Amino acid sequence: MNVRKGHQTILILDFGSQYTQLIARRIRELGVYSEIQPYNTEIPHIKNNNIRGIVLSGGPSSVYSKKGPLISKKILDLDTPVLGICYGLQLIIDLSGGKVSPAPEREYGEAKLSILEDSALLKDMSDNSTVWMSHGDKVTQLTSDYKTIARTDNSPNAVVQHISKPIFGLQFHPEVKHTIEGETLLKNFCFNICSCSGDWSTGSFIKESLEDIQKQVGSKNVICGLSGGVDSSVVAVLLDKAIGKQLQCIFVNTGLLRLNEAQKVEKVFSKHFHINLLSVDKSDLFLSKLAGIENPEEKRKTIGRLFIDVFEQEAKNLGDFDFLAQGTLYPDVIESTSVRGPSATIKSHHNVGGLPEKMHFKLIEPLRELFKDEVRKTGRDLRIPEEIIGRHPFPGPGLAVRIPGTITEEKINILQLADDIYITELKKNNLYNKIWQAFAVLLPVQSVGVMGDERTYEFTLVLRAVTSTDGMTANWFHMPYDILSHISNRIINEVAGINRVVYDISSKPPATIEWE
Repeated sequence: MNVRKGHQTILILDFGSQYTQLIARRIRELGVYSEIQPYNTEIPHIKNNNIRGIVLSGGPSSVYSKKGPLISKKILDLDTPVLGICYGLQLIIDLSGGKVSPAPEREYGEAKLSILEDSALLKDMSDNSTVWMSHGDKVTQLTSDYKTIARTDNSPNAVVQHISKPIFGLQFHPEVKHTIEGETLLKNFCFNICSCSGDWSTGSFIKESLEDIQKQVGSKNVICGLSGGVDSSVVAVLLDKAIGKQLQCIFVNTGLLRLNEAQKVEKVFSKHFHINLLSVDKSDLFLSKLAGIENPEEKRKTIGRLFIDVFEQEAKNLGDFDFLAQGTLYPDVIESTSVRGPSATIKSHHNVGGLPEKMHFKLIEPLRELFKDEVRKTGRDLRIPEEIIGRHPFPGPGLAVRIPGTITEEKINILQLADDIYITELKKNNLYNKIWQAFAVLLPVQSVGVMGDERTYEFTLVLRAVTSTDGMTANWFHMPYDILSHISNRIINEVAGINRVVYDISSKPPATIEWE
């Protein structure tokens, strides 16, 4: 249990829902600290003075199944308010002696919520408000201790409440945007039911983190791999603010970065923030080791292994360091401690990892309690330029996973130029910030074209742009045709080696965002 520095906390017990992290993010957006723990967290750990409320998440199981995750009924005997969502509701009713049954058919999508009785949980919510359902079971019988305070056409017990205790259950998901007044409901739970004051903000996080870092590091030295991405940039500036010259950053130019990336990183961090930064160009090394490799996993592993070797050697050359700073985020922590969850490994992670296991440093991870949106807000509070804080995700292996097939210097140069035109035009047309991630992919496919009076046989470029909230699911961005046409014309006219541009209109799932 990692309740942060006395902050009032809403504890979320995870039963494997795809929305669990979203619950935590929505609560934090209200100014209340939230923390996710596995569903089987022991009761003594839950009885913490700072825990003001408990949320039982949804999940893919059925409470009447032998494999369904269960908790002790004692959790309903605590003085702490409880809110069960979907599976969480069904679990509350099952533990209380009520009945949960399979629904005639799975209910997925929008429904209208009819409020039957006033409740502090539903304060300021409209009757017939739209809510989002996603369930295959439903509550069919309550005990005398519970009453129904709202219903939908297909869920007669859509919201239930204990008659004397602050225990509530919802059949729908208030955390998703499709539930129009979900924020109001969560706000009611946090403030009206749990009496939270809203003492969590990135400002308080920065203040406390600076004290924590200074206490942890003391007079020792810290080394940090700085990529120029959002996470490592915030880590570097936060550490620099805390310990100054005790921090040493290393930037490794793999040759697989965006156009002029190395110069941009040096300008921002060396010249603007005056951070100790060593920039090393290992483009030739990475290119030589990747020669002839076509398999995406082998590419990633080769790049990851080389990165570790280079980083380790440069660190040794710089002297002695006790700590290694990493940009670990809260979703990484959740995934590493989850007892139960629905996710499966589709491919190895985009970010280059493995440094702690190989290098035997003490770890310092100042962002391990933050979600990505909180990291961006922290970066803005630290006055990191928007061109860094607002940038789209970029994979650790870089352009290697955006060039299917073998990697050559020619292909890298072509892709860098094309991608730069693409991103420049998106920014010029005020589209960049409307898109979660945009990038170009250079296919190992050449096709016939005509340029001037000559036939050409050159590469095909794919443009990709998606909208998303967390990258777990994504929709293709509906790019205006005139802008798409202009981008295509610029790339074909200005980048030698490309004679055909196509636009990817695949969503995730079934596709992934990146091509490799």
